[in-house]
Amino acid sequence: MKQPVVYILASQRNGTLYIGVTSDLIKRIWEHKNNAVEGFTQKYNVHQLVYFEQHQEMLAAISREKQLKKWNRAWKLALIEKSNPEWRDLWPDIVG
Repeated sequence: MKQPVVYILASQRNGTLYIGVTSDLIKRIWEHKNNAVEGFTQKYNVHQLVYFEQHQEMLAAISREKQLKKWNRAWKLALIEKSNPEWRDLWPDIVG
């Protein structure tokens, strides 16, 4: 999946959230899940991919990431619930 993507990770249902952007979703989520990069997701055990959206251009994805980061928590939870009401980890879906 080599395309600009905005994604949301969660520690658990209604748990700690992390919003990121990448051009290689599989590689980036693997890095999060394997604590390959030190930082927020490692510190707070935020490893479940619960939402992602693809964009045609990186600038659009970055703009969307910034928009989502400004949203209040209720809006972020509603966004996740709309497409992933069970809060399934979407990792198996993207790696096939």
